[in-house]
Amino acid sequence: MNLQQITANTAVIVRELAEHANLGPAHLIVMGVSTSEIAGARIGTSGAEDIAAAVWNGVQQVRREHGFAVAFQCCEHLNRALVVERRELVRFGLEEVAAVPILKAGGAMASHAFRQLEDACLAERIQAHAGIDIGDTLIGMHLRPVAVPFRPSLRQLGQAHVNAAWTRPKLIGGERACYTR
Repeated sequence: MNLQQITANTAVIVRELAEHANLGPAHLIVMGVSTSEIAGARIGTSGAEDIAAAVWNGVQQVRREHGFAVAFQCCEHLNRALVVERRELVRFGLEEVAAVPILKAGGAMASHAFRQLEDACLAERIQAHAGIDIGDTLIGMHLRPVAVPFRPSLRQLGQAHVNAAWTRPKLIGGERACYTR
């Protein structure tokens, strides 16, 4: 597994979504990542810290450029709670839950993010502005209600399927409404 390529490809995927959805400092993106699937194994069976670190590095490259906040989804053993920085928990009005993700309960990506983020904590749920699902981890529960599919140029990361979405406000008002200024 070429970890440098995983980092570079992650950055491409995240950058394309960030640019397409105009993500910036006011936005939150959710990342669901199966390092097992990236390595070619079944989800939840072969968590890999080195792959998590490679994905982390790619996300952070783009995060520094665009300034968005990021949340990393835990596995079902932690009810898909999300690793966030405490300041983002407060800023977005999220509810904290008590756990520390580890490899076998949370997953490699969430446990790596928890150790890397400044003052990391877990949020029970979020309503993210955009998201990337690497390895079919099912992030939809953490997106705002009107999700618009986004097809990145790279549809795989390692052996994992990649899917993404951004969200938009609900359109209200009917036939007399105007939706642009």
